[in-house]
Order: sequence, then structure tokens, then C-alpha cells
Amino acid sequence: MKILEERIKKDGVVLEGEVLKVGSFLNHQIDPKLLKAMAEEWHESFKNEKVDKILTIEASGIAMASFAAYEFGVPLLFAKKSKTANIGDDVFSTDVKSYTHGTVNHVQVEKRFLNKGENVLIIDDFLARGEALKGLIDLCNQAGAHVVGCGVSIEKAFQPGGRELREKGYKVESLARIKSMNGQNSIEFC
Repeated sequence: MKILEERIKKDGVVLEGEVLKVGSFLNHQIDPKLLKAMAEEWHESFKNEKVDKILTIEASGIAMASFAAYEFGVPLLFAKKSKTANIGDDVFSTDVKSYTHGTVNHVQVEKRFLNKGENVLIIDDFLARGEALKGLIDLCNQAGAHVVGCGVSIEKAFQPGGRELREKGYKVESLARIKSMNGQNSIEFC
């Protein structure tokens, strides 16, 4: 997606450890016009799939997944990274390692919101090693839901996550695929 690639080149900042900071427009401060265009692109990519629900993980995926859910006309469900007082014990849960934060989160969704036979489109901001998407797929599998695909804003194609998911047969549509990047803010797209 050309407008996303241009925005990454203009406002993205490459940090040590192969981290791309896009907080000025995607996952801290939000550019709603860009997110609307991204949602339209995902809708075009998955228009031939029956989508009953959008699933993401808190927190960075929520804004873009909201736009996608609106575009598809379906509910958005997000996996919570921590147990809260308003979540019961009847949950699907899995552990997800965060590359950026260097932590493991025990994510969960209430069983009443993720149902057997539902067709789920997973949306997330980044795909590097694929841990978040694999965790969300695991939640769907626990529920007996069908994953129709994964929509990703930015894929670090030089890391294994996207390749591994595609090899397992998942349709992964990344709007910007980064071939390489370095500390001098040099970003090359696939």
C-alpha cells in the first residue's frame, strides 16, 4: 500500500534491535484517514471471504481493527493482556511473547464472544516473528472458530513470522512489507 509505505518513510523511525517506531501515526497517535484507507484495503483483500468477526490484541491493534470492523460491518473483539475484574473465568487463553517489550502476556477472551463456527479475520499492527498472530489463531482454534486470514499493517519480511504463517496455509495480507531497515532510517520495501 503506497500511502502507508510513504508514511513509514516520512515519519517512521528505525531503532536498535530492528524496531520500527510508527507512534506518530499508527500506534500511539492515530491518523484516522490512513486507518480508514487501510481498512478499505483489507476489505478489498478479504471481500470474497465470509467474515463474522474481527479479532485483535490490545492495545496497538485496536484502532486499526475498529476501522476494519466498521468496513466489514462486523463486531470487533480484542484479546486482553491482563485479567480484569470484569472478565469471568470462562475464557480462552494463551501466552504471547512480545518481541518489542520482551515480555510474555497471558492473553484471553471471554468464551461467549468467540464462538464455534465463526469466521474470524485477525488484524494487527506488526508482523515480525508472528507471536501475536499465532496466539490469536490459537484462541480461534480453542473456540472452534475458522480463521479466514490475517491483515497486517506492517510486516518485517526479513523475520520469519509471515513466511511461517503462509507455509501453514494462512492468508496473510500485509499492507507494507519491509525487506530491510537499518539505524540510519533506511527502509527498503519488498
